[in-house]
Amino acid sequence: MKVMVAVDESEGSIHALNWVLTYLPLGGGGGGGDPGETSTLYLVHAHHAFQTYIYPAGPVVYSTPMVMESFTKAEAENSQRILAEALQRCTEKNMAKQIKTETMMLQGEPKEMICQAAEQMGVDLLVLGSRGLGLLKRAFLGSVSDYCAHEADCPVLIVKPDDQSK
Repeated sequence: MKVMVAVDESEGSIHALNWVLTYLPLGGGGGGGDPGETSTLYLVHAHHAFQTYIYPAGPVVYSTPMVMESFTKAEAENSQRILAEALQRCTEKNMAKQIKTETMMLQGEPKEMICQAAEQMGVDLLVLGSRGLGLLKRAFLGSVSDYCAHEADCPVLIVKPDDQSK
């Protein structure tokens, strides 16, 4: 079984990862696959690409290469930290299980990049956390989980926070 979990710094994504590690049968052949087959867990972090322009109150101002390089480096370091924390959580919760875990750092519109990665990797299940936004906030702010639920080519599991699962 191939499972992809989108992670970021939100409590919702950490809760989704914990849910997968607790409830999905990912150890040796779990999930209905061949008994000898090892499951694969993909941890994915996607962040927006740096825009080369800044819109102040007046005309367009382009950022310098040094600013672009600094921002790109900071984003990469942040992504590596997030993925390392998620990988550590997997190691702590699944020491006895045989799960192949891979990390992926994606740059671009997160909702689109996550769906593309799920399709390219041929995952059996895409798991996302939910921020618990209401209908109005979701309409204005957008929702990665809502987009993926409608656009992904595989089944999508959206894990709600504990306070909403009453």
